[in-house]
Amino acid sequence: MLAEQTVIYAVAFLFCAAIIYAYLRKLKKASQKVEAKIEVARQEGLHEPVSLHPVIDLSTCISSGACVAACPEKDILGIVDGKATLINASSCIGHGACFHACPVEAITLVIGTEKRGVELPHVSQSYESNVPGIYIAGELGGMGLIKNSVEQGAAAVENLVSKMTHKGGAAYDLIIVGAGPAGISASLTAKKHNLKFLTLEQDTLGGTVYTFPRSKVVMTAPMDLPQYGKVKLFDTSKSELLELWHEALSRNSILIREKTKVDSITMDGDRFRVQTLYGEAFEAENILLAIGRRGTPRKLDIPGEESEKVAYRLLEPEQISGKAIVVVGGGDSAIEAALALAAQNKVTLSYRGEAFNRIKPKNREKIQAAIEEDLLKVEFKSNLIRIEKHQVIMKLADGREIALPNDQVYIFAGGELPTQFLQKAGVRITKRFGYTMKKHR
Repeated sequence: MLAEQTVIYAVAFLFCAAIIYAYLRKLKKASQKVEAKIEVARQEGLHEPVSLHPVIDLSTCISSGACVAACPEKDILGIVDGKATLINASSCIGHGACFHACPVEAITLVIGTEKRGVELPHVSQSYESNVPGIYIAGELGGMGLIKNSVEQGAAAVENLVSKMTHKGGAAYDLIIVGAGPAGISASLTAKKHNLKFLTLEQDTLGGTVYTFPRSKVVMTAPMDLPQYGKVKLFDTSKSELLELWHEALSRNSILIREKTKVDSITMDGDRFRVQTLYGEAFEAENILLAIGRRGTPRKLDIPGEESEKVAYRLLEPEQISGKAIVVVGGGDSAIEAALALAAQNKVTLSYRGEAFNRIKPKNREKIQAAIEEDLLKVEFKSNLIRIEKHQVIMKLADGREIALPNDQVYIFAGGELPTQFLQKAGVRITKRFGYTMKKHR
């Protein structure tokens, strides 16, 4: 009897040991795969974060893997030796899904690093700037992406409504500057509270989203759109998203003043005076800035850049064919534009860096495939130095200057933070190094 029990316990022990061994071996192999990805990311310059990114508290992390599964971009996070870690940190574009998915709150969202600072305006937890009555939501405040911007636009208006004094005298309770995701959401929320409000957009409804190529897929997630309801969107096209916004605004009888660029915001007694570029002026008790960080395209400042054949956005690539085109830039916008044009045109992509850094994994795969299939040419460590009528002059990595036949130049060199505009309005801007994004109310 004792012998039989001994055998049973021994078998059970060996069985459990085998399961534990198999499990630990599986974890080790998984860790090795992640470590290999990290090494590749280091070699490709993708391991260091560029802007908003997650930081993991290793003393709290329980290796649930929820953060890894929640990230829409994939291969941003992984598990090594039972702890979450960053892989392609520079590819993180700040969805914040990992932050919300972590069951033990071991993740914080941080913008900038100790070495790389990011300029941000001062914004309180209620989205109010250092100037009482001026609120900021969306990309300008450091948290971009459609879902985040929609949430912030609504929350900012809810907060300012709770503080409104209704002094009277001003034509509007609120002027919203910008009709991108944050501005649209803010407009719908203002309508919910029956505010006297006006929404001004320097371009067209949709803001930055409108400037995407027609075929571009907009990555987003389920969200609550004020005065409309729950919206479930995944891999939604630009046209579908714009159609949704038009419908939501139409249902609520909201009109956006398009092609109205705000030139300045100043105090006039106890109200704000909003001056437009074309001479119109409006007064309001509160202001919500829902503009992007890249409203003004960054220029190369080279001879010939004022030419009509130079553009800073691509709207309908399918309408362009048989052209010799140079695309400048190394971000997602530049790569997506080059890929969209490559099927019907001769495209050269010029990028001053040694390798593509902060781009989405899908774009990395597509551009690599296009290079291998000789669909377009990529010149790393190159710069345009002059744009002429029928050609461009490009300086290559080895110092040589070459002339390329050219019909069109598209420049995607990012944008410039509207620092002067904000400072003129009294909003303070600070370069933040490793700044932890707070949970806003």
